[in-house]
Parts: sequence; C-alpha cells; structure tokens
Amino acid sequence: MKTIQTLIFCSLSLAIFSCGSGKKSERQVANKFKIKQLLEKNTCFTCHKQDEKLVGPSYAEIAKRNYSDERIVELIYKPEPENWPEYPAPMIALPHLDKKELLEIAHWINSLN
Repeated sequence: MKTIQTLIFCSLSLAIFSCGSGKKSERQVANKFKIKQLLEKNTCFTCHKQDEKLVGPSYAEIAKRNYSDERIVELIYKPEPENWPEYPAPMIALPHLDKKELLEIAHWINSLN
C-alpha cells in the first residue's frame, strides 16, 4: 500500500512540476519579446547587440560588470565614457527615456551574467 501511495505522490509531483515549467517557459518567451520591443523602441539596437560588440559593448559584456539595475539606468541617463575606454564613441546621455522601462532592460541585461 505504501508503495502505491509513494508512486501516486511521485506521479502527482512530476505532473505539477511539469505544468509549472511550461508556464515559466511561456513567461520567459513573453518577457524576451517585451524586452526586444523595449530595446527597439528606445533604439538600443543601434549601438548594442546581445553577444557581440557594435558601436558600444554587448549586453553580455555589460552584464559582466555586475552593475546594479539602478546603476545601469544611471549610466544610460548620464554615461561615463571612462568606464569603457576601448570604445572611441562615447554613449550619448538619454535622460528622456522612461525609468521603469530602463529598469526592465537593466534587469534583463543582468540576467545574462
């Protein structure tokens, strides 16, 4: 009897776990889509790509710096070119961008690390 109860418990646990992981995957896809939209809207792709250098550092390279989300937003509002001396064209200040959107982007960038 205990063997049957254990088998049922394990089966139910697996079923619940499987359902949950599907929802998480859907959320991740939706989040990536939203982030892509924000990056396009704010013209970030003009100078940055996820995994390769362009005019500016890749998002993955930025993530390696371990800046907080808030610090990334600060640097978007008021860039410090001395932080990235290997890039000859300094980033322009973008103080007009929405802070909430930038925090979402910064959180995504940090998730790449």
